[in-house]
Amino acid sequence: MELYCELCCLPFEGRRCPVCGRKAVRGVEPEDLCFLTEQEQIWAGMLADVLNKERIPCLRKSVLGAGLALKGGVMMERERFYVYFRQLPAAREIVEGLGI
Repeated sequence: MELYCELCCLPFEGRRCPVCGRKAVRGVEPEDLCFLTEQEQIWAGMLADVLNKERIPCLRKSVLGAGLALKGGVMMERERFYVYFRQLPAAREIVEGLGI
């Protein structure tokens, strides 16, 4: 049975989250948002377009935040992508297919 860490938004096999080590986890549900990938700004737009075309909704979160992105420049910005667990396998295939 796959478990889900609410802190890391990560489904996994085993007893502890492989990222944070938490034991306070639960069974994963189809509607859980799961971490897909983190991409540089230049690839983030392309990935969002492909996911949209494949009708896979995603949540995008800035890693640096607006203030640091303005100070460091757009090219330093990175985005994290999250998708619903039920669509995670298809979204992973897209990321692999794009080679990013």
